[in-house]
Amino acid sequence: MTKEKRYILQSDIIEKKLSRLALEIIENNIDEKELVFAGIEEKGVLLAKKLQKIVKKFADVKVELLTIKFDKAKPREIELSAKGGFDNKVVIIMDDVTNSGRTLLYAIKPFLEFHPKKIQTLVLVERSHTQFPISANYKGLSLATTLQEHIIVEATGDNITGAYLA
Repeated sequence: MTKEKRYILQSDIIEKKLSRLALEIIENNIDEKELVFAGIEEKGVLLAKKLQKIVKKFADVKVELLTIKFDKAKPREIELSAKGGFDNKVVIIMDDVTNSGRTLLYAIKPFLEFHPKKIQTLVLVERSHTQFPISANYKGLSLATTLQEHIIVEATGDNITGAYLA
């Protein structure tokens, strides 16, 4: 017997949340000419791409897109798809879900070699069980869960189709 998925977000609500998040980014960075969207592989990259399109629709700002890649279980080597040029820029690191906060914390590390103007973080779903001193600046949904529950974000191709508790 398969367990029924307990959805907390469907695709239509996700699209509305992404539009709101894009407008928040614009509002909080109104004087910026350029933003760097750094998506954590894989679903963070998908979020960054979708938000890049929405931001460009509403604001005249250059949005550079890059990928952050590392082993989330053992984050020793962190790869960026671009090598440098982050001085005096606003960097927004994106991922689908915060669990412990560890992934976002490690994703910040390579940017500390530079002197960015700001480093901000964005997640589609933020859980309330962070074990590391990090909180997302932009959240699609904040949710209190038990430690045993997990949040799974589903994607098909370039579309985020839902998020559910597992």
